[in-house]
This record gives sequence, structure tokens and C-alpha cells, in this order.
Amino acid sequence: MIAAENNLIEIQIDESGLLKNPQDWNREIALVIAHDLGINLLTADHWKVIDAMRLHFDRFGVAPAMHNICHANHKKEEWVHELFGSCFNAWRAAGLPDPGEEAKAYLNDM
Repeated sequence: MIAAENNLIEIQIDESGLLKNPQDWNREIALVIAHDLGINLLTADHWKVIDAMRLHFDRFGVAPAMHNICHANHKKEEWVHELFGSCFNAWRAAGLPDPGEEAKAYLNDM
């Protein structure tokens, strides 16, 4: 469980650091998750990644190819990793459900 400093938000997470109830996600929860990951400020670039990941997942039900998100934003392939520490951390902040072991390995290797 992660709790915001003001204790107004209580988030249930699983052993992988993913929301147990992804439907509870909102932008405020993303801020709390990011803070727990050591990201004190979600910039416009962070939100571009989060929004792109959520949109792709809503459309296709799978993790996006992260290089496509980087390319669409005219950034180098390391961009998401530089912002979040790993692509899996971006997935966590985006509040998306457990993508499965293969996708977790892919997201952690990026």
C-alpha cells in the first residue's frame, strides 16, 4: 500500500508495484505512484508518456512498443527510461494492469 503524504489517498498495489484496481487510477494517483518511485515531479514529458501508454492500452489491450512513443515525440529511444528509470515504472505510473511476465520483462529491459 502507498499513502500520500496528506493521507487522503490510499492506493492498493500488488507485489510488482502495480495498482490492484487499475480502474481507480487518476492523475492524482499517478503523482503518488511517481513520488513512491522517486519521481518528485511529473513534467509535461512524463504526462505525454503516461497518456500515450494509456491510450495504446485502451485501444489494443497490450503494452505499446516504447520506441514508438519515443519516435512519436521526436525523442531518442532512452527517453522513457530517463524520465521514469524504466519503462515498467512508466507502466506503474500510468496505472495499467499487470501486463504479464513477458511484457514485464520487456518493460524492465527497455
